[in-house]
Amino acid sequence: MSHVTIIGGHGKVALILAQLLQTGGNDVTSIFRNPDHTDDVESTGATAVVADVEKLSVDEIAELLRGQDAVVWSAGAGGGSPERTWAVDREAAIRAIDAAEKAGVKRFVMVSYLGAGQDHGVPEDDPFHTYAQAKADADDHLRASGLDWTIVGPGALTLDEATGKIDVGGRSDGDRSTSRANVALVVSAVLDDPSTIGKTIEFSDGATLISEAISA
Repeated sequence: MSHVTIIGGHGKVALILAQLLQTGGNDVTSIFRNPDHTDDVESTGATAVVADVEKLSVDEIAELLRGQDAVVWSAGAGGGSPERTWAVDREAAIRAIDAAEKAGVKRFVMVSYLGAGQDHGVPEDDPFHTYAQAKADADDHLRASGLDWTIVGPGALTLDEATGKIDVGGRSDGDRSTSRANVALVVSAVLDDPSTIGKTIEFSDGATLISEAISA
């Protein structure tokens, strides 16, 4: 049994992931900000922890992570103000990475997006710029850490059912749509596959079984 903590535990991907991991025999802790969401999180079988990582220090996050085998970052400001986006998607993510190192949790999976990177090319006057830059910086911080990291970068998220099949790098026809349920399946799969350590896996819904696609 692995002990896995999901940060951003009330997100749509995180709720599906928690249930998947619990069903697979793991012990899951989900961290989320709003106490009103406790019942939703507990319904997945996960242990619910109400904590606001936007406000917690590295030491405080490390205390929450002690004794865990893996951390999944699935939190985000969700398109709020640029200030909150920067505070959550960059600053809090970086503190969580540092906290995992401090707590001795080696495995860290970051949920990013297809096309993330310092070369994102989003103009500064575009509302998406802050998020793109925040994710680029957080992903780079994770790559430079001493952790056993994997970054997963799904395309445009949908609420479609899971198909269990993806195309790494995105589909050749340019359709980047990716069901949140498939994202959860990919995260679950990479946690079980040590060959994905040190890899950035960008994908969309596609035609290849997830287990084959991530190990290719």
